[in-house]
Formats: sequence, C-alpha cells, structure tokens
Amino acid sequence: MPFVTAQDGVDIFYKDWGTGQPIVFSHGWPLSADDWDNQLLFFLGLGYRVIAHDRRGHGRSSQGAEGHDIAHYAADLAVLAEALDLKDAIHVGHSTGGGEVAAYVARHGEPQGRVAKAALISAVPPLMVKTEANPLGLPKEAFDGLQAQLAANRSKFYRDLPEGPFYGYNRPGAKPIEAVIANWWRQGMMGGAKAHYDGIVAFSQTDFTGDLQKITVPTLVMHSEDDQIVPYVAAGPLSAKLLKNGRLITYKDFPHGMPTTHADAINADLLAFIKE
Repeated sequence: MPFVTAQDGVDIFYKDWGTGQPIVFSHGWPLSADDWDNQLLFFLGLGYRVIAHDRRGHGRSSQGAEGHDIAHYAADLAVLAEALDLKDAIHVGHSTGGGEVAAYVARHGEPQGRVAKAALISAVPPLMVKTEANPLGLPKEAFDGLQAQLAANRSKFYRDLPEGPFYGYNRPGAKPIEAVIANWWRQGMMGGAKAHYDGIVAFSQTDFTGDLQKITVPTLVMHSEDDQIVPYVAAGPLSAKLLKNGRLITYKDFPHGMPTTHADAINADLLAFIKE
C-alpha cells in the first residue's frame, strides 16, 4: 500500500488514481479515504486524477499517540502534496476534512502555488464551539459528551451516529440503509481511539477564521440547513462571508453525510464548480 511519511515519522496512507488535473479529498471524523468512494470513481471516470488519504490515526495510517490537531493534519496534507508534486490541485474537504483543507490551503497550498480551487462540504469552519465571539456555536459540554461516549463504548457510539443524525436516519420518513451504517462503523473502527478522542477537540475548538481570511482561490462552501452534526447557522454562511472568493450553495433537507446519501447532487455541483 502507498504511504508518505510525515515530518514526525507518522505514515500516511493514500490512494492515487488516474491522470489529469488532481482532485484531493479530505475525509470527515472518524472515517477514512474510503468515505469518498463515490466521488473518487465519479471524477476518475471523467478523466481527473483523484487522491484521498487516511488522516493520521485514521484508517490505515499510523496510530501514534500525538499530533492529532489541525496543524498536524494540514502539515501532513502538505507532505502528501509535495511528495506527489501536485500542481493546479482542487482540494475538497468534508466535515473535519473541510477544516483540514482550509488550514492546508491557507498555510501551505496557496503559499506554495499548488492549489487552484477548494470546496468545503458540511465543514466545521469557522468554529464549532460556542464562545463569546461565537454565540451560535455548540456548547463545549456537547463535545465533552462525545468524548465520554467514545471512551465508554466506541463500537456502540460508532453505530449510534450513522444510525441517527449523521445521515439523517432519525428524521421522520427516513429509510436507513444498513450497508451505509455498517460501512461508517467499519471505517471508524479501523482508526485509533486516541486519535479519534483527540480529534473531537481538534474539530470543535479550532478557530479557522484566520485561515479562511487568507484564502484567495475560488472556494465553494456546500452546507445543508438540516445538518445535525455541524449546524448550518454557525458554519457554511459564516465561512462563505470570511472567504475572499467564496460562494455558498445551501441545501434544504440534506444530512451531514450528504456526499454519501445525495452523491449525485453533490457530485454535479462539485463538477460544475470545478469546470467554471
């Protein structure tokens, strides 16, 4: 399996398929590159080079005890981009991956001239936790509760999330798909408990305001008003306003995991943005 080695020795697994303009996908917590299967095959079939990696501590990457923060996530992505010599790349991030993309583009990708565009899907920026400056965020106690559930019974926790709010299967009239739920659980359990535990702090307490303000490449923000994981009011619209060259697409009834449940719509909107 292909790996690159981060600056602190962590091995980062990645997939790299096809030729043409590269599209790099950063996955959500606590999943892996496999969560992008639909998008990888879709864009590969259109002639793009598609790349997706497992974040440190996730999937097939090393499960070390340290470095589970946004700065390391962004630096790891920079190592991958440099190792593959990616140029004119489009970076797409979902949820926590959206934070990773924002930090990478602002701190590494744009300064190095490697990035053409970016897309943030159901993404955590600008800041998830509630503070005096961010009154629309979620209280810190909500994220403390996630850590407590993970520590108590990670396997059960990783069934409850996809069975419920992640894919909107708790909504009236929803029709849960067991294979989708099981695949989420599979990806989560491949990763390390320590990385996932620390990752909750990383995605909830990192303030991406400065990163968003530094980004100048065209950036598409895609968010649903019915996102139960990263609430719309404190995320998508605020990120779009902070970006110098940002555009917001709002969906009404899609869930947080909309790249899976509504792949056709998400892929079509991404493709239109990429081809602009």
